[in-house]
Amino acid sequence: MDTKDRQIIRELQKDGRLTNQELAERVNLSPSPCLRRVRNLEAEGVITGYTALVDQKAYGLPITVFVRVRLNSPSQDLITGFEAQVQRIDQILDCFLLAGSDDYLLRVIVDSLEAYEAFMRRKLHAIPGIASIDTSFAYGVVKQTRVFPVAG
Repeated sequence: MDTKDRQIIRELQKDGRLTNQELAERVNLSPSPCLRRVRNLEAEGVITGYTALVDQKAYGLPITVFVRVRLNSPSQDLITGFEAQVQRIDQILDCFLLAGSDDYLLRVIVDSLEAYEAFMRRKLHAIPGIASIDTSFAYGVVKQTRVFPVAG
């Protein structure tokens, strides 16, 4: 991947609905080579898909919660089971495997504190092998971007 490919990616991250003509103009290429590069990036799995960015408050899910989870003496079976359960829970948008005292960091969105309580009682606590759960509620967003920094 070269600098031009990274420029294409950044422009598509900013606006995934750009036409090929608009994209080509923004990255200073003619349309044919630009389209060829985009198709190559897609074929190589660098560009994995396109999606709409939605305001979570306007959608009706205003509460963001970060949940740190530590497992009981993690075994491969316990890890596999936990990760499979997490995949099936819609309220969990992101799950990161961590180094350090906690094993996972989850980003959860819900519409109310009552919904978070129900999520905890019915879904998260139902997963076997959890030793501890620590919750932090986000009360504001300082920065949120989907555009990668310039590499280098």
